[in-house]
Amino acid sequence: MNILLVDDHAIVRAGLGRMLMMTPGTQVFEAATGRDGLAIARANTLDLVILDLNLPELGGIELVARHRQIGATPILVLSMHADPLYVARALNAGAQGYVSKNASPDELLLAIRKVAAGERYVEQAIAQELVTQAYVPATTLAQLAPRDLEILRHLAAGRSLSEIADILGLGYKTIANNCSLIKSKLGVVRTADLLRIALEAGLC
Repeated sequence: MNILLVDDHAIVRAGLGRMLMMTPGTQVFEAATGRDGLAIARANTLDLVILDLNLPELGGIELVARHRQIGATPILVLSMHADPLYVARALNAGAQGYVSKNASPDELLLAIRKVAAGERYVEQAIAQELVTQAYVPATTLAQLAPRDLEILRHLAAGRSLSEIADILGLGYKTIANNCSLIKSKLGVVRTADLLRIALEAGLC
């Protein structure tokens, strides 16, 4: 199996590479930047891509989207971020799996096996947080203004507040204030909760 590791920390690549090479028949390619990772993916036949989100030159979310344009190679995100907001953005961009760097080696290997086999996998602790978050019925969205719903749609598409502000031709503070008002209307406190509600309501 050919695996590409994209992480700007050499020690992470070295440690994970050694772990992967313990499986016979595994070849590991390494890249320290998003652009280098993309070049390797274009030049080689890969079975799995494992990448970080915080990358120089080309960010992880954009890299996931670029890989999707190249082909259907499964992508597993291995990131320091465990917030469901990052998970949703990565999955929306085209990743098949997401594991934080706090996960155990056994869970990481499980995620690698499942994603390489074409299945989806989200770290259990993160998935549990998503499941246990308070559910907001879609009917609650009826109290939102059209602009509120538009902002939620952009959040579900994985866009940042700055990106939404640019798209709507509004200031960042205006969008941030709108998000605060939306949270108040829906009875939630985090932007991640808004994203979850938007995904549950099928606004993406």
